[in-house]
Amino acid sequence: MPAKPKPPDELPSADDVRGVLAYNVRLLRVEKGWSQEDLAMECELDRTYVSAVERSRWNVSLGNIQRLALALGTQPWLLLRPPEEIDR
Repeated sequence: MPAKPKPPDELPSADDVRGVLAYNVRLLRVEKGWSQEDLAMECELDRTYVSAVERSRWNVSLGNIQRLALALGTQPWLLLRPPEEIDR
C-alpha cells in the first residue's frame, strides 16, 4: 500500500520562482490525493520529471506548466503565484 502523499512543510521564498512552482504543484497534487505517478500520467510526463519539478531541479517550460495546471485543475499563472498571495 503506497504512502499517503504529504503536503509541503514550508513556504518558499516569494522570489524563488522554481520553489513557488514546486510548492504549488505538490500542494495541489496532494489535495487531489494523487501520487507523482498519477500526476505524470495525467500530464503525459515522466514521473521523474514531476519529482524534479517538485524538488525545484528543473527550469520548467511554459508548455509543461500549462500541462501541469490543466491536470491539476488550475490556471497556469496560479502555479507561479507565491502561496502567501493565494486566498485559499
